[in-house]
Amino acid sequence: MTVIANDPTPGSDDLWRWSATQLAHGIATGQVSAREVVQSCLDRIDAVNPRLNALIEVRPEEALEAADAADRETASGAELGPLHGVPVAIKVNSDQVGHATTNGVAAFKDNVASTDSPHVANLRQSGAILLGRSNTPAFSYRWFTNNDLHGRTLNPWDAARTPGGSSGGASSAVASGMVPIAHGNDIGGSVRYPAYACGVVGLRPTVGRVAGLYGPEGADPALSVQSMLVQGPLARSVADTRLALRGMTGADPRDPFHVPGAPAAPAAERPFRIAVVRDHGVATPTPAVDDALDRAASWLGDAGYVVEEVELPLLAEAYRLWYLLCMEEFRQIMPLVEEVGDEGMKKAAEGYYAVSAEWWGERPGLTDYMNGYARRGTLIRQLGEFMQRFSTVLLPVSAEQAFEQDADIASVESMRRVMAAQASMMAIPVLGFPALSVPTGITDGLPAGVQLLGRRFGEDGILDAAEVIEARAGTFTPIDPH
Repeated sequence: MTVIANDPTPGSDDLWRWSATQLAHGIATGQVSAREVVQSCLDRIDAVNPRLNALIEVRPEEALEAADAADRETASGAELGPLHGVPVAIKVNSDQVGHATTNGVAAFKDNVASTDSPHVANLRQSGAILLGRSNTPAFSYRWFTNNDLHGRTLNPWDAARTPGGSSGGASSAVASGMVPIAHGNDIGGSVRYPAYACGVVGLRPTVGRVAGLYGPEGADPALSVQSMLVQGPLARSVADTRLALRGMTGADPRDPFHVPGAPAAPAAERPFRIAVVRDHGVATPTPAVDDALDRAASWLGDAGYVVEEVELPLLAEAYRLWYLLCMEEFRQIMPLVEEVGDEGMKKAAEGYYAVSAEWWGERPGLTDYMNGYARRGTLIRQLGEFMQRFSTVLLPVSAEQAFEQDADIASVESMRRVMAAQASMMAIPVLGFPALSVPTGITDGLPAGVQLLGRRFGEDGILDAAEVIEARAGTFTPIDPH
């Protein structure tokens, strides 16, 4: 394992290597200008994006104008937001004024937004420079980032492996140094898994923590989208993830599940107790994943956490339940997918339904659906009771390292393997608790990492634990594409 240092000193010519925390401080104190930072990131984009295709739209003049405005605001002595002058990428499934919300679908290429989604508006209000739009699979419904409109995004560690999805453009851009922070959203692992695949940090906040909307203004999102999907940041360090979460957080009446001013979870009693869930009974972790869990558990134990291996079978039940609640709602837009979706999305949907039919039947009925939501409430209660004893659960992000490209659509058997490996990607959104992925090292040339699941509104607790892991593991990005 090689730890790649990411600790530039002020005055470095490569401002794109600086952390978001360093950039925000440097801009606020006049050590560097926002224009210099944005220009450095634009130069980096020019150097690596043609190979990776992580950002599918960049408007240099617009970004530089925003940077100049930020510099004028700094000079005026005005109070600055937490991300003042820091470049951030926005996922192309979210509304950003003057940009098309394509969601990776060719038929949506002219859907230009007239307003910002709540999370985009909050990032702008926090001072972030919205530098580019990041790629996503069609309809944002795969763990592989490829679509007929924008093309395929590559993983900077290995082009033959997925950068994750659906926020694969975001993870690839952050890992390769195009931006220090990128926005993503997560209903089935779409922040946590791309972060894991590319060796960065990805946070899925508690449902209600960050105000946000999925898709274009005026749409009527499904109940699962309203109650399970969250907006969250990807960054190269835990400190930058904290900063990004702060910048994304703000009240907005457009999100029906947002909890304005949501308090942090009560502090856990010391000593902090960590439950290690190695295998939730769906897929056996590979040796690389097991090793990452062992290292993370050891480091947390060294820091004073009480670490205990346990079983948590409700995760397997929640995983299967996701495919009843979310995929049955998604079935309503399958006619649109058949009309305008690309072949990759259509094949992925076929695989999802083929495997989930083994649990729920070919066409689950209304009673199944209603009972599913009732059972969801019981599982949430059970996890809440479990976490009265443990402040954090340490578990795999995936049972494997980054999949080979298009592993989900190679066959139904391949999709079954991928779905099983991703069990916690689906279980946690059903339950609504916060979780993050944090790197632990590089194994066989690919990032390895772990997932931390916390108490509701307990983002600080899992970020604290992630900092313990990061302090021992180091950071691994930015990197040049391999």
